[in-house]
Amino acid sequence: MSLSTSDTAPDFNLKNANENWYGDMISLDKMMKEWPKGLVVAFECNHCPYVVAMISRMNAMAEYCASEGIGYVGINSNDENNYQEDSYENMVKRADAGNGMPYPYLHDATQQVAQQYGAKRTPEFFLFNSQLELVYQGRMDDSPRNPTEVTTSELSDAITAMLDGQTPSVVQTDSIGCSVKWKM
Repeated sequence: MSLSTSDTAPDFNLKNANENWYGDMISLDKMMKEWPKGLVVAFECNHCPYVVAMISRMNAMAEYCASEGIGYVGINSNDENNYQEDSYENMVKRADAGNGMPYPYLHDATQQVAQQYGAKRTPEFFLFNSQLELVYQGRMDDSPRNPTEVTTSELSDAITAMLDGQTPSVVQTDSIGCSVKWKM
């Protein structure tokens, strides 16, 4: 079951594949201490063509969030036994590949965090305010595979509204991407 608007962010404490950002273990509490205005939790992976096509936009979103005092964290919950591309070792390779990943990239090996958040797709974004209440859930925009065809910017719009003390005009969208690869 997915979270609903105003629900509190489920806690996590996960191994970080991008140790350039905050060390080897990252918790929700640690992120909120660093970024008290809010947090974007992005469920993503290494192999999904939608995620691959959005890497530069996700990096830019993480940098934008940081400039606004908001944290950003990626979480990979895919079954690494059936999808080796999504193993922790390959997460480290992606983080080290010089793609400029400006955020922690966490490994949800048990898939418990994805289940608690109700993540369904990669990529899927959850925006929480300073009280850890869900403000927005869904896609970043309406064209994850082709940035030249983007006509909406739901995540960015939700961040702007949140920072202005407003409720976003859109609080939930269906994510566009691959399904989370659940363990059998």
